[in-house]
Amino acid sequence: MLNRRQLLRAGGALALATPFSGFGSTLARATEVPLFRFGVVADPQYAPIAPVRTRYYSNSLWKLSEAIATFNVEKLEFVVTLGDIIDRDWGSYAHVLPLYEQLEHPNFFLLGNHDFEVASEYLGGVLRTVGLQRAYYDFVGGGHRFIVIDGNEVSLFANAEGSENHAAAQKRIADMTAAGLGHAHPWNGGISDEQFAWVEETMNKAKAAGERVIVMGHYPIYPVNYHNLWDDARLVDLLTSYDNFLLYINGHNHAGNYGSIGRRHFVNFKGMVETPDTTAYSIVEVHEDRVEIRAFGVEEPRSLLL
Repeated sequence: MLNRRQLLRAGGALALATPFSGFGSTLARATEVPLFRFGVVADPQYAPIAPVRTRYYSNSLWKLSEAIATFNVEKLEFVVTLGDIIDRDWGSYAHVLPLYEQLEHPNFFLLGNHDFEVASEYLGGVLRTVGLQRAYYDFVGGGHRFIVIDGNEVSLFANAEGSENHAAAQKRIADMTAAGLGHAHPWNGGISDEQFAWVEETMNKAKAAGERVIVMGHYPIYPVNYHNLWDDARLVDLLTSYDNFLLYINGHNHAGNYGSIGRRHFVNFKGMVETPDTTAYSIVEVHEDRVEIRAFGVEEPRSLLL
Protein backbone atom coordinates (compact mmCIF):
# COMPACT_ATOMS: atom_id res chain seq x y z
CA MET A 1 0.00 0.00 0.00
CA LEU A 2 1.25 3.50 -0.79
CA ASN A 3 2.28 5.57 2.18
CA ARG A 4 1.25 9.21 2.66
CA ARG A 5 4.35 10.64 0.97
CA GLN A 6 4.20 8.25 -2.00
CA LEU A 7 0.51 8.96 -2.51
CA LEU A 8 1.00 12.71 -2.55
CA ARG A 9 4.24 12.88 -4.51
CA ALA A 10 2.20 12.01 -7.56
CA GLY A 11 0.35 15.29 -7.50
CA GLY A 12 -2.17 15.46 -4.71
CA ALA A 13 -5.51 14.97 -6.45
CA LEU A 14 -6.79 13.13 -3.39
CA ALA A 15 -7.29 14.56 0.06
CA LEU A 16 -4.45 14.03 2.52
CA ALA A 17 -4.42 10.42 3.64
CA THR A 18 -3.69 11.67 7.15
CA PRO A 19 -4.56 15.37 7.57
CA PHE A 20 -1.71 17.20 9.27
CA SER A 21 -2.37 18.74 12.67
CA GLY A 22 0.17 21.54 12.60
CA PHE A 23 3.17 22.20 14.82
CA GLY A 24 1.36 22.47 18.14
CA SER A 25 -1.76 24.50 18.80
CA THR A 26 -1.11 26.13 22.21
CA LEU A 27 2.62 26.51 21.67
CA ALA A 28 2.13 28.00 18.22
CA ARG A 29 -0.27 30.63 19.53
CA ALA A 30 1.94 31.55 22.45
CA THR A 31 5.26 31.81 20.58
CA GLU A 32 6.64 32.65 17.17
CA VAL A 33 6.20 29.04 16.04
CA PRO A 34 3.71 28.95 13.12
CA LEU A 35 0.75 26.63 13.01
CA PHE A 36 2.32 25.06 9.92
CA ARG A 37 4.51 25.82 6.91
CA PHE A 38 4.38 24.90 3.25
CA GLY A 39 6.62 25.50 0.23
CA VAL A 40 5.60 27.32 -2.95
CA VAL A 41 7.02 27.23 -6.48
CA ALA A 42 5.45 29.19 -9.35
CA ASP A 43 6.10 28.78 -13.07
CA PRO A 44 9.28 26.74 -13.48
CA GLN A 45 8.18 26.60 -17.13
CA TYR A 46 10.99 24.24 -18.09
CA ALA A 47 11.92 23.51 -21.71
CA PRO A 48 15.25 22.35 -23.18
CA ILE A 49 15.60 25.46 -25.33
CA ALA A 50 17.66 28.64 -25.49
CA PRO A 51 16.56 31.70 -23.47
CA VAL A 52 14.00 34.06 -24.95
CA ARG A 53 14.10 37.63 -23.58
CA THR A 54 13.96 37.25 -19.78
CA ARG A 55 12.93 33.59 -19.73
CA TYR A 56 15.68 31.05 -19.08
CA TYR A 57 13.75 27.86 -19.62
CA SER A 58 16.46 25.24 -19.19
CA ASN A 59 17.82 26.93 -16.03
CA SER A 60 14.67 25.92 -14.20
CA LEU A 61 16.18 22.47 -13.63
CA TRP A 62 18.89 23.76 -11.30
CA LYS A 63 16.54 26.36 -9.80
CA LEU A 64 13.97 23.70 -8.94
CA SER A 65 16.69 21.40 -7.58
CA GLU A 66 17.89 24.23 -5.34
CA ALA A 67 14.35 24.88 -4.10
CA ILE A 68 13.78 21.19 -3.33
CA ALA A 69 17.07 21.01 -1.42
CA THR A 70 15.95 24.00 0.69
CA PHE A 71 12.49 22.52 1.27
CA ASN A 72 14.00 19.21 2.38
CA VAL A 73 15.79 20.77 5.36
CA GLU A 74 12.66 22.63 6.49
CA LYS A 75 9.74 21.31 8.51
CA LEU A 76 6.99 21.63 5.90
CA GLU A 77 3.61 19.98 5.60
CA PHE A 78 3.65 20.02 1.80
CA VAL A 79 4.95 21.79 -1.30
CA VAL A 80 2.72 23.16 -4.06
CA THR A 81 3.71 24.08 -7.62
CA LEU A 82 1.31 26.73 -8.91
CA GLY A 83 1.26 25.66 -12.55
CA ASP A 84 3.39 25.92 -15.70
CA ILE A 85 5.65 23.05 -14.77
CA ILE A 86 6.79 23.05 -18.41
CA ASP A 87 6.80 25.67 -21.13
CA ARG A 88 6.10 23.42 -24.12
CA ASP A 89 6.50 19.98 -25.69
CA TRP A 90 5.49 16.64 -24.22
CA GLY A 91 9.10 15.51 -23.75
CA SER A 92 9.78 18.30 -21.24
CA TYR A 93 7.81 16.42 -18.57
CA ALA A 94 10.34 13.59 -18.63
CA HIS A 95 13.11 16.03 -17.72
CA VAL A 96 11.47 18.01 -14.93
CA LEU A 97 9.11 15.61 -13.12
CA PRO A 98 11.90 13.28 -11.86
CA LEU A 99 13.29 16.18 -9.81
CA TYR A 100 10.22 16.00 -7.59
CA GLU A 101 11.20 12.45 -6.60
CA GLN A 102 13.88 14.07 -4.44
CA LEU A 103 11.27 16.02 -2.45
CA GLU A 104 10.87 14.75 1.12
CA HIS A 105 7.43 16.30 1.61
CA PRO A 106 3.97 15.67 0.13
CA ASN A 107 3.75 17.32 -3.28
CA PHE A 108 0.76 19.01 -4.87
CA PHE A 109 0.50 20.12 -8.48
CA LEU A 110 -1.99 22.34 -10.19
CA LEU A 111 -1.78 23.07 -13.90
CA GLY A 112 -1.21 26.24 -15.92
CA ASN A 113 -1.69 27.22 -19.54
CA HIS A 114 1.81 26.16 -20.63
CA ASP A 115 1.30 22.67 -19.23
CA PHE A 116 -1.05 22.12 -22.17
CA GLU A 117 1.39 23.42 -24.82
CA VAL A 118 1.74 19.90 -26.21
CA ALA A 119 0.60 18.17 -29.37
CA SER A 120 -3.18 17.75 -29.45
CA GLU A 121 -3.00 13.98 -29.12
CA TYR A 122 -1.36 14.39 -25.69
CA LEU A 123 -3.91 16.80 -24.19
CA GLY A 124 -5.90 14.02 -22.57
CA GLY A 125 -2.78 12.68 -20.83
CA VAL A 126 -1.54 15.81 -19.09
CA LEU A 127 -3.45 15.22 -15.84
CA ARG A 128 -2.35 11.59 -15.57
CA THR A 129 1.26 12.48 -16.35
CA VAL A 130 1.52 14.75 -13.31
CA GLY A 131 -0.44 12.29 -11.15
CA LEU A 132 -3.74 14.15 -10.96
CA GLN A 133 -7.06 12.35 -11.08
CA ARG A 134 -8.95 15.64 -11.13
CA ALA A 135 -7.84 19.16 -12.01
CA TYR A 136 -9.64 20.82 -9.08
CA TYR A 137 -9.72 19.35 -5.60
CA ASP A 138 -9.35 20.14 -1.90
CA PHE A 139 -7.53 18.80 1.13
CA VAL A 140 -7.50 19.48 4.86
CA GLY A 141 -4.81 19.98 7.49
CA GLY A 142 -3.94 22.08 10.52
CA GLY A 143 -7.48 23.39 10.92
CA HIS A 144 -7.43 24.72 7.37
CA ARG A 145 -8.98 23.63 4.08
CA PHE A 146 -6.98 24.12 0.90
CA ILE A 147 -9.00 24.57 -2.29
CA VAL A 148 -7.24 24.04 -5.61
CA ILE A 149 -9.08 25.51 -8.60
CA ASP A 150 -8.69 24.69 -12.29
CA GLY A 151 -8.51 27.88 -14.35
CA ASN A 152 -7.87 25.91 -17.54
CA GLU A 153 -11.27 24.24 -17.52
CA VAL A 154 -12.78 26.69 -20.04
CA SER A 155 -9.87 27.60 -22.31
CA LEU A 156 -8.56 27.39 -25.85
CA PHE A 157 -5.44 25.41 -24.97
CA ALA A 158 -6.61 22.66 -22.58
CA ASN A 159 -9.54 21.51 -24.75
CA ALA A 160 -9.54 19.98 -28.20
CA GLU A 161 -11.01 22.05 -31.01
CA GLY A 162 -14.67 21.20 -31.46
CA SER A 163 -15.17 20.32 -27.80
CA GLU A 164 -17.84 21.98 -25.67
CA ASN A 165 -15.36 23.79 -23.45
CA HIS A 166 -13.30 25.00 -26.42
CA ALA A 167 -16.43 26.51 -27.95
CA ALA A 168 -17.36 28.02 -24.57
CA ALA A 169 -13.90 29.61 -24.39
CA GLN A 170 -14.26 31.13 -27.87
CA LYS A 171 -17.58 32.66 -26.87
CA ARG A 172 -16.19 33.89 -23.56
CA ILE A 173 -13.29 35.70 -25.23
CA ALA A 174 -15.60 37.26 -27.81
CA ASP A 175 -18.04 38.48 -25.14
CA MET A 176 -15.25 39.84 -22.92
CA THR A 177 -13.57 41.59 -25.84
CA ALA A 178 -16.87 43.22 -26.78
CA ALA A 179 -17.23 44.38 -23.19
CA GLY A 180 -13.74 45.92 -23.28
CA LEU A 181 -12.29 43.69 -20.55
CA GLY A 182 -8.49 43.77 -20.46
CA HIS A 183 -7.95 40.12 -19.54
CA ALA A 184 -9.75 38.69 -22.59
CA HIS A 185 -6.62 36.91 -23.80
CA PRO A 186 -6.20 33.39 -25.19
CA TRP A 187 -3.46 32.58 -22.65
CA ASN A 188 -5.93 33.02 -19.78
CA GLY A 189 -8.81 30.73 -18.93
CA GLY A 190 -11.96 30.35 -16.89
CA ILE A 191 -14.05 27.99 -14.79
CA SER A 192 -17.42 26.41 -15.45
CA ASP A 193 -20.60 26.99 -13.48
CA GLU A 194 -20.18 23.44 -12.18
CA GLN A 195 -16.73 24.20 -10.76
CA PHE A 196 -17.94 27.49 -9.31
CA ALA A 197 -20.75 25.63 -7.52
CA TRP A 198 -18.18 23.14 -6.20
CA VAL A 199 -16.06 26.00 -4.79
CA GLU A 200 -19.13 27.42 -3.05
CA GLU A 201 -20.08 24.02 -1.68
CA THR A 202 -16.53 23.46 -0.43
CA MET A 203 -16.42 26.90 1.22
CA ASN A 204 -19.67 26.04 3.01
CA LYS A 205 -18.23 22.70 4.11
CA ALA A 206 -15.16 24.46 5.53
CA LYS A 207 -17.28 27.03 7.36
CA ALA A 208 -19.44 24.31 8.92
CA ALA A 209 -16.30 22.48 10.07
CA GLY A 210 -14.73 25.61 11.56
CA GLU A 211 -11.86 25.55 9.07
CA ARG A 212 -10.03 28.56 7.68
CA VAL A 213 -9.53 28.50 3.89
CA ILE A 214 -6.55 29.03 1.60
CA VAL A 215 -7.29 28.90 -2.15
CA MET A 216 -4.68 28.09 -4.79
CA GLY A 217 -4.87 28.64 -8.55
CA HIS A 218 -2.64 29.35 -11.50
CA TYR A 219 -4.29 32.62 -12.54
CA PRO A 220 -4.50 35.79 -10.46
CA ILE A 221 -7.96 37.04 -9.53
CA TYR A 222 -7.15 40.30 -7.69
CA PRO A 223 -6.21 43.10 -8.22
CA VAL A 224 -7.34 43.76 -11.82
CA ASN A 225 -4.65 42.66 -14.27
CA TYR A 226 -4.50 41.48 -17.87
CA HIS A 227 -3.26 38.06 -16.66
CA ASN A 228 -6.36 37.43 -14.56
CA LEU A 229 -8.71 34.48 -14.61
CA TRP A 230 -11.71 35.30 -16.81
CA ASP A 231 -13.97 34.73 -13.78
CA ASP A 232 -11.89 36.92 -11.47
CA ALA A 233 -14.57 39.28 -10.15
CA ARG A 234 -17.13 36.51 -9.67
CA LEU A 235 -14.67 34.39 -7.69
CA VAL A 236 -13.42 37.32 -5.58
CA ASP A 237 -17.00 38.18 -4.66
CA LEU A 238 -17.67 34.60 -3.60
CA LEU A 239 -14.50 34.10 -1.55
CA THR A 240 -14.63 37.43 0.26
CA SER A 241 -18.24 36.77 1.31
CA TYR A 242 -16.85 34.17 3.77
CA ASP A 243 -15.18 35.29 6.97
CA ASN A 244 -13.06 32.11 7.06
CA PHE A 245 -11.34 32.88 3.74
CA LEU A 246 -7.75 34.00 4.40
CA LEU A 247 -5.58 33.83 1.33
CA TYR A 248 -5.50 33.22 -2.42
CA ILE A 249 -2.14 32.32 -4.02
CA ASN A 250 -1.23 31.99 -7.71
CA GLY A 251 1.44 32.27 -10.38
CA HIS A 252 1.03 33.04 -14.13
CA ASN A 253 2.06 36.71 -13.94
CA HIS A 254 5.83 36.26 -13.67
CA ALA A 255 6.35 39.78 -12.35
CA GLY A 256 4.36 38.95 -9.22
CA ASN A 257 1.64 41.05 -7.64
CA TYR A 258 -0.28 41.59 -4.43
CA GLY A 259 -3.65 42.92 -3.34
CA SER A 260 -5.91 42.79 -0.31
CA ILE A 261 -9.57 43.30 0.50
CA GLY A 262 -9.77 43.98 4.19
CA ARG A 263 -7.51 41.31 5.64
CA ARG A 264 -8.13 38.84 2.82
CA HIS A 265 -4.93 38.55 0.82
CA PHE A 266 -4.15 37.78 -2.82
CA VAL A 267 -0.49 36.90 -3.50
CA ASN A 268 0.87 36.40 -7.01
CA PHE A 269 4.22 34.61 -6.68
CA LYS A 270 6.97 35.43 -9.16
CA GLY A 271 7.91 33.08 -11.98
CA MET A 272 10.92 30.84 -11.38
CA VAL A 273 11.70 30.83 -15.12
CA GLU A 274 12.68 34.49 -15.10
CA THR A 275 16.32 35.67 -14.75
CA PRO A 276 19.51 33.81 -15.72
CA ASP A 277 21.28 33.29 -12.39
CA THR A 278 18.77 33.88 -9.59
CA THR A 279 15.70 31.95 -8.57
CA ALA A 280 12.26 32.48 -7.00
CA TYR A 281 10.44 30.31 -4.48
CA SER A 282 8.94 30.72 -1.02
CA ILE A 283 8.03 29.16 2.29
CA VAL A 284 4.65 30.22 3.66
CA GLU A 285 4.26 30.21 7.44
CA VAL A 286 0.67 30.31 8.70
CA HIS A 287 0.15 31.72 12.20
CA GLU A 288 -3.06 32.29 14.09
CA ASP A 289 -2.96 36.04 13.42
CA ARG A 290 -0.85 36.40 10.27
CA VAL A 291 0.86 34.76 7.31
CA GLU A 292 4.61 35.20 6.89
CA ILE A 293 6.16 34.60 3.47
CA ARG A 294 9.86 33.77 3.53
CA ALA A 295 11.23 34.63 0.12
CA PHE A 296 14.17 33.19 -1.81
CA GLY A 297 15.87 34.73 -4.82
CA VAL A 298 13.88 37.53 -6.44
CA GLU A 299 10.66 36.72 -4.57
CA GLU A 300 9.41 39.34 -2.08
CA PRO A 301 8.99 38.62 1.64
CA ARG A 302 5.62 39.58 3.09
CA SER A 303 3.88 39.73 6.46
CA LEU A 304 0.09 39.56 6.08
CA LEU A 305 -2.20 40.28 9.02
CA LEU A 306 -5.28 38.07 9.26
